[in-house]
Amino acid sequence: MKHLPLLVCTATCGFYSAQAATTDKKDEKPNILWLTFEDTSAYEFGCYGNKDVHTPNTDSLATQGIQFMNAWSVAPQSSAARSSLITGCYSTTYGMDIHPVPYDTPADIFFPQKLREAGYYCTNNSKTHYNSTTDNKICWDECTPKASYNSPKRGKTQPFFAVFNTVTSHMGRIRTFHTDGRRDYTKEGIYPELLTLPSYVPDLPEVRSDYAGHLEAVQDVDTWLGFYLKDLKDKGLDDNTIIFFFSDHGGCVPRGKGYLYESGLNVPLIVYFPPKWRHLTDRTSGKDFNLVNFTDLGPTVLSLAGIKPPKHMQGKALFGQFANKEKRKMQFALAANQLHHFMPVRAVTDGHFKYIRSYIPYRQFALRNYYQWGMPSNKAWDKLVLEGHNTNPDWELTFKAHPAEMLFDLEKDPGELYDLSTSPEHADILVKMRKGLSDHIRSTQDLGFFLPNSRTGHILYETVRKEKYPLEELYTLVETAGTATPAVLPILEKAITSPHPDMRFWGVAGYAQLAREKQITTCPQALLALLYDNNPYIASEAAYAVSYLNKMQEGISRLITPVKEEDRKIGYSLLECLSLDPAMRDYIRPFLPQLKEAAETLPRIQNEDAGLMARGILVNIGELDIKNLHGPEAYEKGLKLNYGRRPMVPLP
Repeated sequence: MKHLPLLVCTATCGFYSAQAATTDKKDEKPNILWLTFEDTSAYEFGCYGNKDVHTPNTDSLATQGIQFMNAWSVAPQSSAARSSLITGCYSTTYGMDIHPVPYDTPADIFFPQKLREAGYYCTNNSKTHYNSTTDNKICWDECTPKASYNSPKRGKTQPFFAVFNTVTSHMGRIRTFHTDGRRDYTKEGIYPELLTLPSYVPDLPEVRSDYAGHLEAVQDVDTWLGFYLKDLKDKGLDDNTIIFFFSDHGGCVPRGKGYLYESGLNVPLIVYFPPKWRHLTDRTSGKDFNLVNFTDLGPTVLSLAGIKPPKHMQGKALFGQFANKEKRKMQFALAANQLHHFMPVRAVTDGHFKYIRSYIPYRQFALRNYYQWGMPSNKAWDKLVLEGHNTNPDWELTFKAHPAEMLFDLEKDPGELYDLSTSPEHADILVKMRKGLSDHIRSTQDLGFFLPNSRTGHILYETVRKEKYPLEELYTLVETAGTATPAVLPILEKAITSPHPDMRFWGVAGYAQLAREKQITTCPQALLALLYDNNPYIASEAAYAVSYLNKMQEGISRLITPVKEEDRKIGYSLLECLSLDPAMRDYIRPFLPQLKEAAETLPRIQNEDAGLMARGILVNIGELDIKNLHGPEAYEKGLKLNYGRRPMVPLP
């Protein structure tokens, strides 16, 4: 394999000892470079085992650096992941978990400011996406498309922390609605018909085409990496720069981005230390199987710069002066809520077993959004299942209501297809993982269970502390709702009359779970009254619940007709859940005129717009072909994307 000049130097100079490094100036600090890219799983690089892709720069960097094998993004969506990167905390701690919506947060939680105070020149080129109304650029010396460590504003000997992000591998590259006019990927050495597909996706031409297009993008990311390796060498910066190379979350083929399976969480992470700075780590190369996640990267950068990570950071420094040598026993992740598809999901792993907890399990994972269902593979998968052509039960799991708890053996079942949550021989493991997650939620004071409209007009993080919000009561209620039995009805009855809207919501969710599972059959008057709650999230959830308690007309009508037009998508989200249940489709049909009007008159191509949701409901009940989900204008847009290719943009 041909290595780039930087890595040739690395290989030949590797005999330098830690002692030699200490001869450098006492106050000298390393440069730190973050090279980030998007929507790519670990397994999509050659060094992580993919034999269908050619990634020589990445593979060489992995050989000369530390290759993390069990690195997790904190969330399988970009904004919640980046919120964690910039704070060193789980995004739910600050209520930064709703994708992609900014809310008020404390102003002093972005760690690059501490580097600036220590003399670093900090640049970001230029994506922030931190889910915070705080000026996302204020913590940087430069945060523009031209921001670079090459800036003339940086002092000649001033150390830098620089972040570059490429969107070349973003899902938008294959979010083309159809495959007509796709490029010939064989010219890039990628053969769609020969690709090894994951076991959890159906073998369809659209899936192969999307995967091929994404692997082409991965190869472009590898080329992009080469730009920086060469520039560092050319500028004489290679021997003084520590490199972090990683994706924001997992890949974009079906069941990747947006899902808490390994395909959505496990990311490539490679850290390279030049010989001069190898005294900052106890290991310089090879594969590292320890559990690490994005909360660790901020503290690590500070530690490498000789800055003690602040106490509020929840991750641990992996290297440097303040490295934490304690091995993580469990690590955690969250599925970022969507603004209208409000559906908190959490995950935990010990490296062997994986536990996923859905707190509203009657909400199917396959609730359509613009960015995922713009991929031809998702639309083809959708059609296969909903039109009754599916032959593999594994492929339809995402379209069904799912268990509140799922447990997987990652060593025996890396595709996470065999749920062990009801296995008697795994009962102790289930209890262990459940408790681990429950403790984590409380120790991090997870705010991800608060409704979107509970987060506006104040800093939620500060409010719950100043007003001493009953978080323990809320967490207990949340955990009760998704696994509700008739025995907890007194708890739910109390919750739906609470003055706290979030308590009322989770009380309603408990009723909805009981109704969906036919554990109750009569509709309490207090629940029916919540159809008129002034909080649209509560009213819509109540409408879903009563629809399973023989109040279909009242419930569906409430979901179809919002009090305020801006709340239409909240009701449509629950109606989409109902329409995925074959038993409910006949009750929705009387409302076809309203749905068809919405499908035709409301905007078509906007992120999670109501028109898209209306058309999705029509698809579910057999009134619209999935190919028309985005409307005829999407065809020409898709052609343009399929003919084109995102240009490779070298560093400024």
